[in-house]
Amino acid sequence: MRSFSALLALLLGVATALPARAQLKPAPTAARVATTRLAPKPAPTPAPKLAATTPARPAAKPAAPAKPAAPAKRMAPAKPVAPTPPLPAGLGSADQNLRYKNGKILVEQGRYALAMQELEPLTLPAAKFERAPEAAYLYAVAASRAKKWAEAEQMINLLRNRYPSWAGLPEALFLQSQVSFEQQDYDNALKVLNSLQAGTLAPERANMEAAYLPRIAEKGTFQRLLKDYPQDAALARTYADKLVGGGWYTAADQGQLDQLIGQFGLNRNAYTPRLGAAKKSSYNIGVLLPFEFNDPSWEKRRRNQFVTDLYAGLRLAQDSLQREGHPVQLFAYDTGADTIQLKQLLTLPELAGMDLLIGPVYKSGSKILARYAQQHQIAVVNPLSQDGSLVLDNAWHYLFEPSTATQARQAAQFAYTRLGGPRTAVVLYEDTNDEEAFGLAYKQAYEALGGKVLQLRSLKSDDEASLAAGFAGIDLKTIGHLVVASDNPKSGVYTLSALRVQNARPPLITYASWLTNNRLSLDQLDSRDIYFLNPKYLDRTNAGVRRVRQLYTQQFNLPPSVFTYSGFELLYYFGNQLHQYGAAFQQPLANGGPVSGAVFQGIGYPEGAHDNQYVPITKLERLEVEVLNPVGFR
Repeated sequence: MRSFSALLALLLGVATALPARAQLKPAPTAARVATTRLAPKPAPTPAPKLAATTPARPAAKPAAPAKPAAPAKRMAPAKPVAPTPPLPAGLGSADQNLRYKNGKILVEQGRYALAMQELEPLTLPAAKFERAPEAAYLYAVAASRAKKWAEAEQMINLLRNRYPSWAGLPEALFLQSQVSFEQQDYDNALKVLNSLQAGTLAPERANMEAAYLPRIAEKGTFQRLLKDYPQDAALARTYADKLVGGGWYTAADQGQLDQLIGQFGLNRNAYTPRLGAAKKSSYNIGVLLPFEFNDPSWEKRRRNQFVTDLYAGLRLAQDSLQREGHPVQLFAYDTGADTIQLKQLLTLPELAGMDLLIGPVYKSGSKILARYAQQHQIAVVNPLSQDGSLVLDNAWHYLFEPSTATQARQAAQFAYTRLGGPRTAVVLYEDTNDEEAFGLAYKQAYEALGGKVLQLRSLKSDDEASLAAGFAGIDLKTIGHLVVASDNPKSGVYTLSALRVQNARPPLITYASWLTNNRLSLDQLDSRDIYFLNPKYLDRTNAGVRRVRQLYTQQFNLPPSVFTYSGFELLYYFGNQLHQYGAAFQQPLANGGPVSGAVFQGIGYPEGAHDNQYVPITKLERLEVEVLNPVGFR
């Protein structure tokens, strides 16, 4: 059973311990491409001039004003399709041993729902199956892999009560602990782990705690758990990490920190809070973006326009902060298109002295910079990504945008509290990693509130047969609401057609990209109850929006893109956080709620969140876009 539990831990995401702090050496070949102060030597490639109070013209403007599409949602690369293994013979057999064998095969094949159906009858007392404990454990494994946490926990509780002397019970308890962690029931998770005999599954337990304890986002939760489990070394070490590396530390915590260092033999040098976190008159901010100055071709400039637009927005915000008496200095670095140049930049000693880092754009570079920020205790903000996994277990890493999962949870909350009618839903999502994460998060959030997702299906909008299969067998007249998580223009056309064919009018939740789908008229979208997740909604009458547009147009004789507004909002918000709280602003950020943005509808990171928790939900009313959940309204 030990080897099976280890495999289970790996498949269910029990991570290894955090890496040790890396030692970086300066690399003389890495060059800073632009700074707000004079460099001792000219850069070998052209760099934008960075004045202190006026926005510099980005490196190069294409001849045409066309803007590239936002890279926030990139399609996953095509993967080779593995052949589907055949179903085992004799499903539903009266032969209990065959049924048990089939259940085990189905778990190995990843057909968890079928495995649960096959195994559940074997766990009933009336079945009198001699291997009922093993069948119950396999059922719980299948349920947990299918993320059916309630079913998994219920079966493990039955297993513990009916078969308390079963030899495999430690593995079942280990699994129950993970199920509790996944449901954020940290007290029960630790209670179950601590019920194991000393030394039992010790490596697996260490990996479990290393993976899940850093996800606790509330300081009070940690303090309560430490009172209940004062001998848990992993819990104590993680809390010390949060105090020192997570921005939670205050002078009042020093006594407890000293006690933890002494009790658990922690390295005092490593657990000394960052010096220099006090407020300053000006802050230094490193901007690490793929300017790619070494390729001056028109094609490259055109593809990279979003980067120069983003940077121009940062410069506009720098000017605004300067006028308000909150100066920040920007230091721009070219990360290039791969991670090699980024790694060279991170050897520069000056980066370790920054108060904030912004960037990079691509996922591989984001992971590298996130590790660097954690090691050097510098907050870093990713300007464009919606991948919530990037900021998991890292108190120094933030997403400027709401993650895909956060958008799903906010949409589910809105649907449950505001839509009325039957609290049932059908969720269809595009067959990509981002949209799959959205669909799963929506189902989990909506059902946690008390609703029911009747169908959760993926579809490929470029395949007519897949679209038809996605809607097949669904009575759109009787469901509470429909969710379609897809930016593909074909999905919008097909969805409205399917609704029209059935003469159904359920509320529909989808992405704001449908508003710019030239295959759909605004009249079509206005005539139905369609709600749009609209993180980048701009009210053109807003004073901040009009001011940014005016300043940008004066500089470049072109209207700003959404990336310009993103750059402005990002720096204006976090620049003010620096001046209000200093470089270690995580805890004050967690204590506040979303606030109205300078140009966007809102921004905020309450309760320890590390992606923006405000998602505007809009609707067309008489062909005008209205925000239905303004900041401060629930």
